[in-house]
Amino acid sequence: MNSKARIACATILSASVFAAPVAFAQGSSDRDESGPYIKGSYGGYKSHGGDFDDSNDLYGAGLGYQFNQFFALEAAYIDFGNFGKDKVEGKLKGGSLVAIGRLPVTDSFGVYAKAGAFAAALDVDAFDEDETYDDVSPVVGAGVDFRITEHLTTFLEYNRYNVDIDENDFNGQLNNDGPDFDTAQVGLKFQF
Repeated sequence: MNSKARIACATILSASVFAAPVAFAQGSSDRDESGPYIKGSYGGYKSHGGDFDDSNDLYGAGLGYQFNQFFALEAAYIDFGNFGKDKVEGKLKGGSLVAIGRLPVTDSFGVYAKAGAFAAALDVDAFDEDETYDDVSPVVGAGVDFRITEHLTTFLEYNRYNVDIDENDFNGQLNNDGPDFDTAQVGLKFQF
């Protein structure tokens, strides 16, 4: 899928996800603010860092526990797929564990920030060499959410990931020590 098609898809998906809640939103009295939840998301990312500059789609899934309307803990899995250019290719997937601080703006709408750790498995194929890196690095993010029904919430969020590699593994031919990833995701969360 080319970048124009990705942008059009993301725009249509975002518009439909955020327009539908207006018709279905319910009052805050219908819902207990605490409990476990699951979520799924789709989005895109831009990888930065020398030989790894590229953009692609990503998919995510997660589960968490909402302690109250202000705080949650969440574990998530993200598949970044393949990225890179020319003679340098990477494949990244991993899991994160984050704490989420949320500020409710209205009964149905809120903004949040999150921070935690990202455990990554990065496979790099460069200059006729293959290496796999298992790395734990920080992840930070921010987003907005909108409750559609008593149990269903939609969200839009940005996250920043970093993965380190060892330049020396490729005879010094890579011009950076690992890519950074800026991501944008839209998704749905179901709270039990």
